[in-house]
This record gives sequence, structure tokens and C-alpha cells, in this order.
Amino acid sequence: MSAIHINKNNFQEEVLRSDKPVLLDFWAPWCAPCRMVVPIIEEIADERPDIKVGKINVDEQPELANQFHVMSIPTLVVMKDGKIVNQTMGARPKTAILSML
Repeated sequence: MSAIHINKNNFQEEVLRSDKPVLLDFWAPWCAPCRMVVPIIEEIADERPDIKVGKINVDEQPELANQFHVMSIPTLVVMKDGKIVNQTMGARPKTAILSML
């Protein structure tokens, strides 16, 4: 399953009401470190059916970025049962991202 594009319209259903843990990637197309993380995020989405992976473009969804106090991108957030359980900023290797879950 590939990463889902999350926006303010589907956030409630896809993230807050998810029965699986959710890995959120806050990114922007102009961000070089974000582009480095994209293939890793997509790999995780394809390999891990036990989690949901969502991408949030901070330029298109500033309300969500503000809600999560995103100050730097990429920011990765893990949510379980509608609550933040882990959060990190900056590009990370796959092993570090998986260890957040």
C-alpha cells in the first residue's frame, strides 16, 4: 500500500480514527532532505501493512503543520489511537524511522 496524502478533510478519518499506528511525513516539494526521505517512506508503506503511512505537504496544509507545531521539515510523527507517541525532525535512515514505530 502506498502512502496516503493527508489533508484537513481526511485527517480525522485516516489518522485520528485509524485502527493502525500512523506514520506521518510532513514535507514540501522544495525541501531536499524531504526528497531524500520519500523513497524510504514509500518503502515502509509498501512493506508494512500493519501501519498506515501518510504524507502531509506543509505548503498545502499549513493548518495541520501548525497543529503539530512543525518548525522544520521533514518532520516524522507516529500516532497511535489518535495521540502522538513519537516525533522527530530531519532526514533519518530507514532503521531509525522503523525504530520510531
